[in-house]
Amino acid sequence: MELTAGQAALIVGGVLLAIDLIVRIVAIIVVPRNRRPTAGMAWLLAIFFIPYLGVIFFLIIGNPKLPRHRRQRQAEVDRYIRESTHGVERVSDSTSWPAWFEGVVRLNRNLGSMPLIGSNSASLIGEYQGSLDAMTEAIRRARHYVHAEFYILAYDRTTAPFFDALGEAAARGVEVRVLLDHIASYRVKGYRATVKRLTHMGVEWRLMLPVQPLKGKYQRPDLRNHRKLLVVDGDIGFMGSQNIIDRSYNKRVNIRRGLKWKELVIRVEGPIVSGLDTIFATDWYLETEEAPRRDLAESLHQRGEAQDLDCQVVPSGPGYRNENNLKLFLSLLYAAQERIIITSPYFVPDEAMLLAISGATQRGIHVELFVSEIGDQALVYHAQRSYYEALLRAGVKIYMYKAPYILHAKHFSIDDDVAVIGSSNMDIRSFELNMEITLLVRGASFVREMRAVEDGYRRDSHELTLDDWLRQPLRSTVLDNLARLTSALQ
Repeated sequence: MELTAGQAALIVGGVLLAIDLIVRIVAIIVVPRNRRPTAGMAWLLAIFFIPYLGVIFFLIIGNPKLPRHRRQRQAEVDRYIRESTHGVERVSDSTSWPAWFEGVVRLNRNLGSMPLIGSNSASLIGEYQGSLDAMTEAIRRARHYVHAEFYILAYDRTTAPFFDALGEAAARGVEVRVLLDHIASYRVKGYRATVKRLTHMGVEWRLMLPVQPLKGKYQRPDLRNHRKLLVVDGDIGFMGSQNIIDRSYNKRVNIRRGLKWKELVIRVEGPIVSGLDTIFATDWYLETEEAPRRDLAESLHQRGEAQDLDCQVVPSGPGYRNENNLKLFLSLLYAAQERIIITSPYFVPDEAMLLAISGATQRGIHVELFVSEIGDQALVYHAQRSYYEALLRAGVKIYMYKAPYILHAKHFSIDDDVAVIGSSNMDIRSFELNMEITLLVRGASFVREMRAVEDGYRRDSHELTLDDWLRQPLRSTVLDNLARLTSALQ
């Protein structure tokens, strides 16, 4: 019996309705599993309201972890680091620690495996060209090896001396190894010229987290290695917020708007440099499966001239079971006794961080937040703004760093004893999706230096008040709230 057009349409409609119902039921079972409630709800809303696109996007970017084999190799490295550095925690003067500090150190050791190391020195470099010059000079003095790892590495007029120094080092027999994030570096102008230059110089280089499915290399495309670090001869290390690229990022829209990135880099000497080198060696191993050529732990036991800073490297990212950086930040926020000063270009906190910050102000802690007056990424910029009213009502002082600068530095200080600096923003992406590196530093001299940097930010910023904020137009509020909803899709 032949079906009429109407009957056929009813059957097709019934099949599609059944498929839609099955997709929704499966989504309710699968999506929230091992996921933050806010992220789970956001994904379910996306799948329910835009089912076909929602499902496609969930299949592409719904898994916030690296492939299992990669996580297993990370776990193996972590076990080796813990075992080989057992008993290495020798510090400058534990009697001067805040009472809560030992617990924070233990937390970092359990999550990221790296020990706290004493007898280090550090200095901060806040000038964009100054940090490039300092790193270039260190490479020119290299005698044994140079290890460079950057989220974005681009060969341009500004960075040419840095590349020249790498090439000169390789030419005189220094081992030069370079890691650069695949997608981040590929997206900036001159990627092909950059990798061609690296190859021509004769340095060893690899892409981090490559998205090359035809070569069998694939993971969620927006899981990125966001770390920035440089190690020279195991004696000098650099890390912080700065990529190796012109401060305009060579984008036409940035140049047209006159945008300039403002960074903060830390230069370290002492045993902790080997901690940075351990992170590089781990990432090199994860990308190449080449075993490290040096004992990762031996140099941590070496002592140089006695200096006053205790430091601990805290790696984090989707290769770990926990959000190592988020748990460190939360522990410090709850430990603070006097003041908290946060600098983050992309401040999109989760509920736990909002509670920690509001709890701090309610305890009488002075809390300041430095952010940029303008943004370079519209979605994150508006998502960040959606939190300002709640922060201001909680008593947080918000300072807007004046245009045309993008305050890209990532650090915060607790009381007069402890500070952290690194590559990690205070947003959900840095907590869950990016591989990051953070340095915990205990030492009054270092915190004083960071306070001077913060004072400079304050002079170049204007304070945002609640009255000012409540006068913003309705369209901005709508955009901010919409962006906030999408930020939960992790």
